[in-house]
Amino acid sequence: MTTRQDCLALDAADPLARLKDQFSLPAGTLYLDGNSLGAMPKATAARVQQVIAQEWGTDLIKSWNTAGWMDLPSRIGDKIGRLIGAAPGETIVADSTSLNLYKVLSAALRIVATDDAGGRRRVIVSERSNFPTDLYIAESLAEQHGMTLTLVDDVAEIPALLNDRLAVLMLTEVNYRTGRKHDMKAVTAAAHAAGALTVWDLAHSAGAIPVDLNGADADFAIGCGYKYLNGGPGAPAFVWAHPRHADRFWQPLSGWLGHAAPFQFTANYRPAAGIKRYICGTPAILSTAALECGVDTLLAAEPLGGMAALREKSLALTALFARLAEERCGGLGVRVVSPRDPAQRGSQVCLALAAPLEDASYAVVQALIERGVIGDFRAGDATRLDQVPHILRFGFTPLYIGFADAWDAVEHLHQVLVNEEWREARFNQKAAVT
Repeated sequence: MTTRQDCLALDAADPLARLKDQFSLPAGTLYLDGNSLGAMPKATAARVQQVIAQEWGTDLIKSWNTAGWMDLPSRIGDKIGRLIGAAPGETIVADSTSLNLYKVLSAALRIVATDDAGGRRRVIVSERSNFPTDLYIAESLAEQHGMTLTLVDDVAEIPALLNDRLAVLMLTEVNYRTGRKHDMKAVTAAAHAAGALTVWDLAHSAGAIPVDLNGADADFAIGCGYKYLNGGPGAPAFVWAHPRHADRFWQPLSGWLGHAAPFQFTANYRPAAGIKRYICGTPAILSTAALECGVDTLLAAEPLGGMAALREKSLALTALFARLAEERCGGLGVRVVSPRDPAQRGSQVCLALAAPLEDASYAVVQALIERGVIGDFRAGDATRLDQVPHILRFGFTPLYIGFADAWDAVEHLHQVLVNEEWREARFNQKAAVT
């Protein structure tokens, strides 16, 4: 049995532990929700205040030049590129994840339509458990392009769909509900062998696990800035296109800043070269500046082993939490639904409650939050809870989570269940955000 003292010893020996000092974290809080919203870096408040008071307040419009506002999307894009296996000039910060998915999926479909001489490739494939916005965007584009969106309930169904009807395989590398991780390189190779393109959502990958887009020979990728990149609520997203694709087509949201010469103010659109054409409108400078502070917290790990070292710690944390949850709470109806195989697990652990507690899942999370253990709840399929259960979801950001935190979180969960704290009425009142 692992004791709390064992965990404290692991923390004392952890060279990454000092990276926690980069963050403002409330005392008494175990923040296990960085997979929804990353914690705030200490540098962010001062940086945003600098933009407000000096760059905007004093220098006004001059700051587009003097403070480098125009370069922020590319500069931060290159920093993110270091985390996702992209070369300089291949990644740009722009808009939201949803908008960027619309751009790259549209481009991918146009490429397929151009290259598919027989016109047979009319299918987009994804997982039914993919994040809903991805499915909604794909559904919209499938209708616009006269295609079919096919959803699989199990990843084992994907190989049978890799055929001459497939246009694009659209996947999130780490599933938001279960934390299951795809083998990007192997899946991409299989899709390419079938003549299809891939679009990868890195919302739960970038900043959480090592990603190598060029090494995997991926086609397109997008991701958000407010989860593991610690960019703040509503932070801008990022978009990447393989150089072989970047110049082939306009992206459909051909805004002025994606023009080759935006300040010529011509009536007709001429796309910028490469990834810069994937910018649409004027960047949100305040939130973009905040995003850079978040990305810098990850780059601070480079002298300590970078993403490989963070991944090693993440796997150790998630394995410990999963094992302790079963040891301490398995007899109370708790089961782990995240993959046990480290190669298939992202940086989160998802738990489910057995009957008759399954309907109390939301209330259990709320009781934990009151105790200072912040995770979140994701609803399952009420008609198929045995297959798609309610989820108690816990994200492990190794920049600021330690081994004793994992031990303490399980102890709080044990107390919530043993004392039946979840029965209190206030914990059963659903809030707008779960």
